[in-house]
Amino acid sequence: MGSAQITFNATKFVEITACNETVVLPCFPNNLEPKSLGDLYVKWKFKGKDIFIYEGNKDQAAVVNSNFSSAQIAISELLKGVASLKMKKSDAVLGNYTCEVTELSREGETIVELRYRAVSWFSPKENILIIIFPILAILLSWGQFGIVTLKYTSNRTNEKTILMFVTGLILTIIVIVGAILFVPGEYSVKNASGLGLITIPTVVLILLQCCAFMTAFGMTFFAIAILILQVLGFVLAVVGLSLCISECTPVQGPLLISGLGIIALAELLGLVYMKFVASNQKTIQPPRKAVEEPLNAFKESKGMMNEE
Repeated sequence: MGSAQITFNATKFVEITACNETVVLPCFPNNLEPKSLGDLYVKWKFKGKDIFIYEGNKDQAAVVNSNFSSAQIAISELLKGVASLKMKKSDAVLGNYTCEVTELSREGETIVELRYRAVSWFSPKENILIIIFPILAILLSWGQFGIVTLKYTSNRTNEKTILMFVTGLILTIIVIVGAILFVPGEYSVKNASGLGLITIPTVVLILLQCCAFMTAFGMTFFAIAILILQVLGFVLAVVGLSLCISECTPVQGPLLISGLGIIALAELLGLVYMKFVASNQKTIQPPRKAVEEPLNAFKESKGMMNEE
């Protein structure tokens, strides 16, 4: 029957990642000459202990170790020289697996190592852009807040500026926490939550920029155009997020990044516009009447006291 030893197309190792749902350990005996399945006997072992057995003469396949309950082989493929073991990722334990194949009086074995390989959810460049764009947008928003605080200082705007400051501070903290959860890492609930905290709160930047425009000089045509651009960016970012967050290997990362980039661009345009307008305006001071009336009343009361 040819060679007394069964040989294999050897595979030294198999790598799995967080994206794997199933694991396939290859076993390809390449010089089998069986006439029927009854001539074959296949055994899979993990660290020397049996986990799966197929007995061709009985046409029975059985999982020997309950820790590998999902293990199976494609019986119909055995005659083609395929004895690969398939199991769920949850059952797969890292280490060396041995595939033993016996054909009548001939036998042979091959060892396959199962390894784990950490893979980033997004590419390194995408990770950087996803974090940089929201942080840049927030910094530009703080720049707008600075202009409002320093240039437009009337009593009328004090409450608004305080509210903007508190809102901006909360937004900054949320995005920083999101960035910490998001990078570095593979696809997981933690990373998906971090991406959500980075993306969704950017809607607050639209409200802050709108408030800054209203406080400074009102809604001009150019201000409205900037806000529309920012809303468009947010919509793109949210759509990209919804498409990426459920995928272990995201393919819509560029859409998400484009949305975040547009948000940052809108913040930059808003800052430049506010700076340009502010440079052509005088600083708003408290109304003179509001200062003079209490002063006059004080003078009158002092005069009356002197007469008495």
